[in-house]
Amino acid sequence: MKKIIVFFLAALLVLSFAACEGKKAEPKLEIFSWWTAGGEADGLEEMFKIYRSKYPTVEIINATVAGGAGSNAKAVLATRMQGGNPPDSFQVHAGHELIDSWVVAGKMEPITFIFEDNGWMDDYPPGVIDIISYKGDIYSVPVNIHRSNVLWYNKKIFSDNNLSAPVTFEDFGMVAQKLAAKGIIPLALGDNGIWASVHLLESILLGSLGPEKYNGLWDGSTAWDGDDVKAALGNFVTVLSVVNTDHAALSWDAAAQYVIDGKCAMTIMGDWAEGYFKSKGLTPDVEFGYVPSPGTSGSFIMLSDSFGLPKGAPHRDNAVKWLAVCASKEGQDAFNPKKGSIPSRTDGDPALYDAYLNSAMEDFASNIIVPSVAHGAAAAEGWVTKINDIMSLFVTDKDVEKAASEFAKVAKDFI
Repeated sequence: MKKIIVFFLAALLVLSFAACEGKKAEPKLEIFSWWTAGGEADGLEEMFKIYRSKYPTVEIINATVAGGAGSNAKAVLATRMQGGNPPDSFQVHAGHELIDSWVVAGKMEPITFIFEDNGWMDDYPPGVIDIISYKGDIYSVPVNIHRSNVLWYNKKIFSDNNLSAPVTFEDFGMVAQKLAAKGIIPLALGDNGIWASVHLLESILLGSLGPEKYNGLWDGSTAWDGDDVKAALGNFVTVLSVVNTDHAALSWDAAAQYVIDGKCAMTIMGDWAEGYFKSKGLTPDVEFGYVPSPGTSGSFIMLSDSFGLPKGAPHRDNAVKWLAVCASKEGQDAFNPKKGSIPSRTDGDPALYDAYLNSAMEDFASNIIVPSVAHGAAAAEGWVTKINDIMSLFVTDKDVEKAASEFAKVAKDFI
């Protein structure tokens, strides 16, 4: 009897090793993201090309889920993570979205070793390392830096109407009035995902409050129901009065297309819009122009896309190699010029980037940096969800007092 048990245990051990070896040897890599449009998809493909050149036997599974700012992908990812079915690596906004949603919950592996083994710790600004770290360890690779507060405009429309890009809210009001008088919709908005309205709001909050009070919204030193914020919400309502009436049916890229087509003159969107414009054959400073959104000159609303390593990644070794590509200078200089963003490393090659992206690099180095709430850097995911809910009503009822009161109630739950 003892011999039989020993035999079965030995056989089980052999089968277990065989299973493990088979899993290890499986030449696959599943990358989960929400990059499906224009420049973002092109940029991701550039990093895939580098990975394939280094590891040609590995099959890359591009698991993208359409939806701006990850509005749909995050729900799919949560279901997979909770079900014990993580992808090998997934896109996540650096900051509170990464740390509060996944790291604190114990769902991620630390990846400090990737930076240390390759000697890359000093190639990233300390502030960037800080927002991807928790209790002394790094938990994701930031592949880029995006600027949220950019006003993009159709240069032909502005030239034909002898207009200058608006720098202040007063400028914006005068420009909008002149455009409307010519039958041109001043500002394009596509908020079929409510995040686009929150994105617009954060630019208006910064432009109305200034960077110090804007930052105070996230630590409690600025009251959400104070007069300053109510004035900012009033500015939002004013801006909303000059957008396309079909905004609730459009996506952000459809709104950008309105600017390309000349149906609208301007849009306020992150600099992934630049990647979209370029994917349509347009050139910065030729067909489209750009300035900081009204009132925000000297300030830079930052967000960063990153990739992490979930615990239980089915092809962990391949995922580690992927993260090394993402963190490398080669990977970032291939990805960002296509994506319409700047590298999160400090040693990116300016010659590879166009006029707009070089201006963004200069501003990132010299401006006051503040975090984006719409894109997970400023506040916990639960707080952002509540803000999205409030905005869904505010965009419709435009009730400043009610919105300010609700924002203030929610803030107390998270500060």
